[in-house]
Amino acid sequence: MKNFRDYYEILDVSPDATVDEIKRAYRRLARKYHPDVNPGDKKAEETFKDLVEAYDVLCDPEKRQKYDELNRNQKTRRRGKGGSGNRRYGEDFNNFVEQTLGKRGRKSNQTRTQTERRVSQNDSNPYRPGTRKTAYKATEQSDSEQERPRDVEARLKLPLEKAYKGGQERIRLEDGRSLEIDMPSAMIDGQQMRLRGQGIAGGDLYLTITIASHCFFQLQGKDIFCRVPVTPSEAFFGGAIKVPTLDGLVQMSIPSGVKSGQRLRLANKGYPVDGERGDQLVEIQIVVPSNPSDAEKELYQKLRDVENWNPRESILQNRNKEKSS
Repeated sequence: MKNFRDYYEILDVSPDATVDEIKRAYRRLARKYHPDVNPGDKKAEETFKDLVEAYDVLCDPEKRQKYDELNRNQKTRRRGKGGSGNRRYGEDFNNFVEQTLGKRGRKSNQTRTQTERRVSQNDSNPYRPGTRKTAYKATEQSDSEQERPRDVEARLKLPLEKAYKGGQERIRLEDGRSLEIDMPSAMIDGQQMRLRGQGIAGGDLYLTITIASHCFFQLQGKDIFCRVPVTPSEAFFGGAIKVPTLDGLVQMSIPSGVKSGQRLRLANKGYPVDGERGDQLVEIQIVVPSNPSDAEKELYQKLRDVENWNPRESILQNRNKEKSS
């Protein structure tokens, strides 16, 4: 005869625990006592069976209601009838287990529930050390036996280069699962992916993509904007310089006499949107060396000595016209 089993105590939860709290407790304890991580430990095996039995009852509203009612009634009966009440108490609990879970006692060949068999027969041995991802997946499968399929939502922030190129990406969901996703190329900010069967109990996962800010590139619709510094001599003489793009470094020709703030265009080096690729807009910034050598200082001094033009002359002329008017 099976003695009464306190399922709440087995799962280390309070009698008013929510289903989510019960599930979290089961996952934590199942990973600890699963036979695959405790080979040959009969006590751990029995504890795991108790966990599965408690989970099956407490995560099903109808079974839990019957169990709680039995618990209340038998506590009252036991206080009133002493030993005979205790024996009847055990008989009623055995009947409950047989009718609710479809098994008799601990020695039955059907002791292991469908949940336990699915976890134990997983070829990848989900509970051995180093296979955390599969362990989450296995416990999620056991949850699905008690849940209806439910869609869930999640967000994933990607670097700009990753969103552009696509490829494998691993994400961690709030319920603890880890998924590896094959991302398509040219993902855009706000785009939503539907992953069939990756929600709760076989539902779908809706993954919303956000693109992280980049230290060099700025997305402007289909175009990509960036600022590229050039030296005063490069700006004066012009020529070819290397410019970063999403496809790597490319050669870009700058005209002689280019001005700081002037924008040049690299055609078809922007971001693909709806099958069309924009351009890359390159803003020129003329910079001087922050730590020039003695030779550079000498050359800049000679240049200053021979310069005979004032780049601020037009500003001064406009200022004088305003005063005269």
